[in-house]
Amino acid sequence: MKLSIAQSTELWRLLADASRLRLLLLLEAHQLSVAELTEITGLAQSRVSTHLAKLKRAGLVQASRNGSGAQYALSPDRGRAAELWTVMRERLDDPQASVDRERASEVVRVRKHGQTWAESVAGRMELHYSPGRTWEATARALIGLLNLGDVLDVASGDGVMAELIAERAESVACVDISSKVLAAARKRIGPVSNVAFTRADMAALPFRNQSFDHVFLMHALSYARRPQAAISEAVRCLRHGGRMVIATLNEHGHEAAMQAYDHVNLGVSPATLEHWLNEAGLVVESCRVTSRDPRPPYFEVVTALARTEHSPLP
Repeated sequence: MKLSIAQSTELWRLLADASRLRLLLLLEAHQLSVAELTEITGLAQSRVSTHLAKLKRAGLVQASRNGSGAQYALSPDRGRAAELWTVMRERLDDPQASVDRERASEVVRVRKHGQTWAESVAGRMELHYSPGRTWEATARALIGLLNLGDVLDVASGDGVMAELIAERAESVACVDISSKVLAAARKRIGPVSNVAFTRADMAALPFRNQSFDHVFLMHALSYARRPQAAISEAVRCLRHGGRMVIATLNEHGHEAAMQAYDHVNLGVSPATLEHWLNEAGLVVESCRVTSRDPRPPYFEVVTALARTEHSPLP
């Protein structure tokens, strides 16, 4: 079959992706669902779905219904991509493909034993899609337990946190250095009377001492050239008995990877962060690594919860 330069380029791009090649090799041997392919490859479910959609449009894979879900397999008539895939397939020999095949065999074996969906993903449930089961849904359900009072959200970005907590706070002050980002936050949140937006540097917050019950620095410290100074400034704004919540990257050495996100430091270790919080006069309730990205370079997130001392009794 003759192809134009544009068609040839499109096909080469399609098959020049390692993840798509892994999926094709798996579907060569088994009919598998998106959830099963996610479990086998360790790829995000959204990425698996996107890759399958592209392969399906190219005629390389096909979907069939199986009970309540879809199963994917290689298409018997693979269209214009068939010849190119055949040539590549003859030369493909990679250790990752062998690992994938072993995992696929186990997944198929488990499937044949008639386990429920929950049983089949037990221990890895958070990696798999289930209708309505998202981190946002969980957070919105739990946020109702809180009574946050007056909140300061430092480096608030486009308002995700403010939107989540506004109903459980007396007021939310969003502070960010970018006017464009704050405009996006205003658009996201809409006309909510208890949320205000201020353009300011986290090292020079335009608020009086002891103005807030809670201060959030959610991934703010990655953008601070002097993180310890940013913490001290945030502490200044906390009332007696107020609490501070921090989430930030653990200390790492991936400088090149961070350039795309404009980070100005390479994270902070739990020990260093706890020291800074103590130096600022806070009582640290917890400070530790709480999560780890499931994909390279496996960034870790440090979460800290600290509070000021209560006012002395008269």
